[in-house]
Amino acid sequence: MAPKQLPAVLLAAWATLLALAAPTLAGDPDMLQDFCVADYKSLDGPLRLNGFPCKRPENVTADDFFSAALAFPGNTVNPVGSAVTAANVEKLPGLNTLGVSMSRVDYAPWGVNPPHTHPRATEIIYVLEGSLDVGFVTTAGKLFTRTVCKGELFVFPRGLVHYQKNNGGAPAAAISAFNSQLPGTQSLVLALFAASPPVPTDVLARALQTDGGMVEAIKSKFPQK
Repeated sequence: MAPKQLPAVLLAAWATLLALAAPTLAGDPDMLQDFCVADYKSLDGPLRLNGFPCKRPENVTADDFFSAALAFPGNTVNPVGSAVTAANVEKLPGLNTLGVSMSRVDYAPWGVNPPHTHPRATEIIYVLEGSLDVGFVTTAGKLFTRTVCKGELFVFPRGLVHYQKNNGGAPAAAISAFNSQLPGTQSLVLALFAASPPVPTDVLARALQTDGGMVEAIKSKFPQK
């Protein structure tokens, strides 16, 4: 190779390496201060960020880092028999930029936390009371499922469809931890049948291999948001 061609080759190789590394480099940067308590009032203004701006340090108090939200059971009197209580950055401002959050899930006897995903986080669940039948489905369509009892853990990988079911005749409860301050939750049923504007009935009928009347009957059970 001629010497004058070498810089061009090296430049091309460097550009290729940067392109391959871009997904890694695109992650959240390390914190540049001890904390960044979310300033909810900033949302009233024109500024929009991927997250929340920080409160001024002199306005931060210990209460910004405290919540009793998970201390009490949620109301499970509903069609699915479960209640999720979140402790994320929208409820606990001190979580801003820290990349963690939690939820409490309460289950009525035989109650279900229906199939859903968390697009921004992996979830690890710890059973406080009772026992749960849990499972997740891979992108290849394989179901991983087992029973998780009091004091045991189970992990749901990021973005995969998963569920939990109380397999007993007594109430159950679990704590979930996430590696995101705002993991997001998308219910499969609500995404398909309660979107606004609605997903076209003919699309769902073809996808589910059923008729439009059946799709409309299901939609009637889930009012649009």
